[in-house]
Amino acid sequence: MVGGNQQPSQLSQDQLKRDEEARRSAREAAARRARIPTDKNIPEGVEDLIIGDGVKQYKDMREIERRLDAVMMRKRLDLLEPRPQTHDRTRTLRIWISNTAENQPWQGRGLDENAFDFNTGMEGTFKVKIEGRVLEDETVDDDLDEDEDEDEDEDEEDKDDTNAKSDAENGDDAMDQDGAAKAPKKAITAPTKPRPKMSHFFKSIIIEYDRNKNLQPENSGYIEWKKPDFPSNAANLPPMADFDTLEFERKSDENINCTINFLRHETPERFAVSKDLAEIIDLEEATRDRVVTGIWDYARAMNLQQDEEKRIIQCDDRLRNVFQSDTIAFPQLTDLILSHLSSLPPLKLPYTIRVDPDYHASPSPTIYDIRVPAEDTLLAKMLAITRNNPTYATTLTQITELDKRLALIVQAVNDSKAKHAFLTSMSKDPTTFVRRWVSSQKRDLEVILGEATRGGGEDGLGEEFRRGGKDGVWGTENVRESVGLMVAKR
Repeated sequence: MVGGNQQPSQLSQDQLKRDEEARRSAREAAARRARIPTDKNIPEGVEDLIIGDGVKQYKDMREIERRLDAVMMRKRLDLLEPRPQTHDRTRTLRIWISNTAENQPWQGRGLDENAFDFNTGMEGTFKVKIEGRVLEDETVDDDLDEDEDEDEDEDEEDKDDTNAKSDAENGDDAMDQDGAAKAPKKAITAPTKPRPKMSHFFKSIIIEYDRNKNLQPENSGYIEWKKPDFPSNAANLPPMADFDTLEFERKSDENINCTINFLRHETPERFAVSKDLAEIIDLEEATRDRVVTGIWDYARAMNLQQDEEKRIIQCDDRLRNVFQSDTIAFPQLTDLILSHLSSLPPLKLPYTIRVDPDYHASPSPTIYDIRVPAEDTLLAKMLAITRNNPTYATTLTQITELDKRLALIVQAVNDSKAKHAFLTSMSKDPTTFVRRWVSSQKRDLEVILGEATRGGGEDGLGEEFRRGGKDGVWGTENVRESVGLMVAKR
């Protein structure tokens, strides 16, 4: 539990130094990543300089890789298409909220009327209990499992009919054989999944008191539980993230109104969709994948795809009102929808903490039923293949290392091609080549030193330099900037 009015401790010099070192290390790591080459395309003209068809084979492999990536992305979208239905399948989480009271004035042993001090020496306290349970009276199993159960029942009936026919053909009485020959079947119980607990559905629970914070019990503005960080594939959850009951105790001798805020924790996270976009995809709350899929389905239904490039959507009036553009590319949808998504508001449950004797004479909890998403079985299977599979991460690391090595090799090929072009040009006419190369280096040096007063060393005697007006050389932006720089130096 975390109180609301705790003052942050002052950072020491050592902590400031460590933070600065961490930021510097992050900047250096980002700079190193920026220097790593990423281009894996063979430069044009290399195939004319080498013997064999190695370049052609490499380009063919790159084309196969692009097709494979496209197929994998399409398959991933195909897997994600039925997933929006998982959020339509919900379960009921019943929450009981109650409180007890101790050492209240009406619970005291009484005052000694002959004593001078009328203080009982006790401070009244209350303890609030929040308990949540997922109701098991709803069917949330997959239709596939139900069909399998029906098929199994039909198979058992067929087997029974077949056995009865064979008994009749052999002249045996099926009724006599029921008690003797047929042994009772053992009930086959499927392995039960662990029941989800209340803390699994929320990432934070905040209790806010509905009165002036200066009059709060123990001068605390709110009470907060926050889910701790832990690996997504952890076998066992920490106790602070795996519970059904949350309790807290505070001092007070009067009734208090409070609001309990539940911040939902869903994977993947759902967002509130803007009004204009919600009218298009017909959803007010959805995940990012569901929003992208909804826009794509709308574009196909309204025939908005371009004939030449199917990934380009020609916006109609409704899409143009949302994205403020005439065309949008499908790969850009993930970034374009961010401004139209916002975090879902917390679930707010009001409750009155009662410490009066009338309530505690026959206390009864306050009960709320809220809808929570059912377990996403498809997501669990996908995670079993990817995130929870140790070989998957190893394979991705190996692929990343191979991509880095491949980019370095392509960069070396590009450098070798530049060297070959340099030496070939020099071998044909060394005198002219060296003269042109020295002139080029001189112009570059003039530009670097700021001495290229006439555009890099040109003589300025050409026809284009004699012509004035806005369309001439002297009316360009570069000339205006150069003149401004010269005036500033003087």
